[in-house]
Amino acid sequence: MALPCKRDEFDIPSDVTYLNCAYMGPLSQRVVRAGQEGLARKMQPWKITPEDFFTSIERLRELFAQLIGGDADGVALLPSVSYGTAIAASNLPLSRGQEIVVLAEQFPSNIYVWQNLAAQTGASLHTVPFPNDGDWTSKIVEAIHGATGVVTVPNCHWTDGSAIDLVMVGARAREVGAALVVDGSQSIGALPFDVTRAQPDFVVTGTYKWLLGPYSQAMMWVSPRFRSGRPIEHSWITRANSRDFSSLVNYTDELNPGARRYDVGEVSNFGLVPASLAALEQTLDWGVESIYSTIHPWIDALASGAERLDLGVPDAEHRSGHLLGLRLMGRDPRPLVGKLTEAKVFVSVRGDSIRVAPHVYNDASDVDRLLELLEEFVRSAPVSGGPISIKERS
Repeated sequence: MALPCKRDEFDIPSDVTYLNCAYMGPLSQRVVRAGQEGLARKMQPWKITPEDFFTSIERLRELFAQLIGGDADGVALLPSVSYGTAIAASNLPLSRGQEIVVLAEQFPSNIYVWQNLAAQTGASLHTVPFPNDGDWTSKIVEAIHGATGVVTVPNCHWTDGSAIDLVMVGARAREVGAALVVDGSQSIGALPFDVTRAQPDFVVTGTYKWLLGPYSQAMMWVSPRFRSGRPIEHSWITRANSRDFSSLVNYTDELNPGARRYDVGEVSNFGLVPASLAALEQTLDWGVESIYSTIHPWIDALASGAERLDLGVPDAEHRSGHLLGLRLMGRDPRPLVGKLTEAKVFVSVRGDSIRVAPHVYNDASDVDRLLELLEEFVRSAPVSGGPISIKERS
């Protein structure tokens, strides 16, 4: 069921059309209050007890697990997606001659670490090219074979929202004994996702995009078979008996159970954790299915309008439904950037494409406003004959 517009819960002026959640989701007033109240606690640190270091982070694990259909013991709390992919890379066995499957123009946080691992182990990256028909899933499945050691992909491509069926990809990875690592940054919170269906080994997401949470917070769910692995840092709070502050000088090699061993140091951030909690509670209150049901019709309307203007969009069967890239078909995007900014319409520009990412603070009038400006731009902007900085993809 679609949600009513939630704009009044955010500080978005009436003359602003913000369609850029894939860049950074705005904080609601609820989330800001929670962060401010949490940060203010440190004005009187004598009131912060040892137990306070653990209560909120355990609640955060529970809520994230609920969001993705997992269990709290599998959740690690991190500062970034790149931190999570580094944990995955340090715990996945890989040898010379094996391959790591990635996507063309995949986000850098899910590339650099695998380039480094390949260089260390003698493995290689197998980059799946942009599919001419928009069907990423088939191309990824075809790329997975006996030499594949790791498949590390998102739920949708970050540049245009084209969808990837992780259930099919995960099934194929398991057939050949490869690990599946999922970057959920551009999907979790707006696109339904369940670890019991996709069965990833690691799935990590930041909070600052579709979860409408603070920057410098991320969460990772780890499958049971990798919960006894090696952390990439050695914090006191990830060790057994860390709740007993009086015995911290009794050093131990024993780590906390489950994915807690992977937590970042100073995980109990008294400003960011309360804000992240409020953001997850907000998402769960609205319901991911309802969020998706709200956004999806706008994406369809944008795609239809863009097609009428002869702009390029992914086919309906290959769209994720919450994020959309509109290819300008060789037109110079710079005049459009200026025009949109002047009109207080905010999207992301990628090469000769614009990426549109609405959320529940938008409504149909925001979509109409963007399409009006696009129509004016198309009428006035000649086609230059080729993309400015990225290849034609279909």
